[in-house]
Amino acid sequence: MKHRIVVLGAGYTGASAAGRLARKLHGDDVQITVVNAEPDFVERVRMHELAAGRELKPRPLTEVFKGTGIELRLAKVTGVDVDAKTVTLDSAEELAYDTLVYALGSRWNDHGVPGAAEYAEQIASRPGALKVRDRLAALPAGGTVTVVGGGLTGIEGVTEIAEAHPDLNVSLVAAGGLGDWVSPKAQAHLRKVFADLGITVHEHTKVAQVEADAVVTADGTTLPSAVTIWTTGFAVHPIAAATTLETLANGQIVVDDMMASVSHPDVYAIGDAAQANGSTGQPLRMSCASGTFTAYQAADAIVARLTGRKLPHTMIRYFQQCISLGRNEGLIQFVTADDRTKKSSLHGRTAAVYKEIICWGAYVAVANPTMWMPTRRRRLAQQPATSAGRDRLRTVA
Repeated sequence: MKHRIVVLGAGYTGASAAGRLARKLHGDDVQITVVNAEPDFVERVRMHELAAGRELKPRPLTEVFKGTGIELRLAKVTGVDVDAKTVTLDSAEELAYDTLVYALGSRWNDHGVPGAAEYAEQIASRPGALKVRDRLAALPAGGTVTVVGGGLTGIEGVTEIAEAHPDLNVSLVAAGGLGDWVSPKAQAHLRKVFADLGITVHEHTKVAQVEADAVVTADGTTLPSAVTIWTTGFAVHPIAAATTLETLANGQIVVDDMMASVSHPDVYAIGDAAQANGSTGQPLRMSCASGTFTAYQAADAIVARLTGRKLPHTMIRYFQQCISLGRNEGLIQFVTADDRTKKSSLHGRTAAVYKEIICWGAYVAVANPTMWMPTRRRRLAQQPATSAGRDRLRTVA
């Protein structure tokens, strides 16, 4: 029998891991199945663009995995039994696995604020972004839009919307100062862009309640809001917490430095789903910037363990925070390996182009993985290191 590898989720981390596994393991020995709810690869880092009304190019997963031998299963995961080694789908079908890659990622987090779940919208998913797009298009001139959350998603979302809809009154509510984690020079540029776009900023303000047509702050102030968009962080998919996997209180799977579950070593968790440390020993934040590196680490560790090779160590660190501020402005804040702000940054059109290259490169790294390996290397990569390694793979299977 072939060794069955099942990958749950085809976002940046899941698709990257699946493609890397297909590139490095021989198809005669393994069967790789990817389970995803949508037929397209969703560029999550562009959801604010979609919400503002920009059309995004479709990225069919059939094209992403073309030529890899990966089996794509379009379905929602409803349960995982890590002791029986099975995955249950919304069709009531069960998939058995030998190795599981858990990459179900995260979704928006309302933090239990009254009214947020009922009245606020989110742009953490394609359906959410499309709903926001439709609601914004239906607003009359002078309509009020409030983005709650002063992090990367909130800043990108509010600037994109303000630029695309100059006839609307757009505001941002931030619990801290506007961009208070970037360098002083970068923060000054951020404030200039917000002023140029006419965005009203409510700094050091917490939201106590969301209503159908307003946002109520902790001090009792009522801010009119025809459309409220919630961007105050992410919550992981709840399925892992319902299993016997060792997880944190927030549902993230606890993993070792190979991205293998500390309680079930045949399960690898990557991206937002994992509680992992970077190369500096500090916990990684939920982000595409760190998630892709965890996918590489997990895939290479699986290959090594199945073929008898030495376990690899991928450097998992940060380089910069890339922030789009509409289509013509951007901010690149360079950071240390453990995500601390440096003095250096890029601004303006140069930063906007830089961010676009990063977004494009993130997709290119995922799409058609066999295309990016020279022919000679691809052939070698698809052979187990030794005959003993091949025997080991089949024994494990």
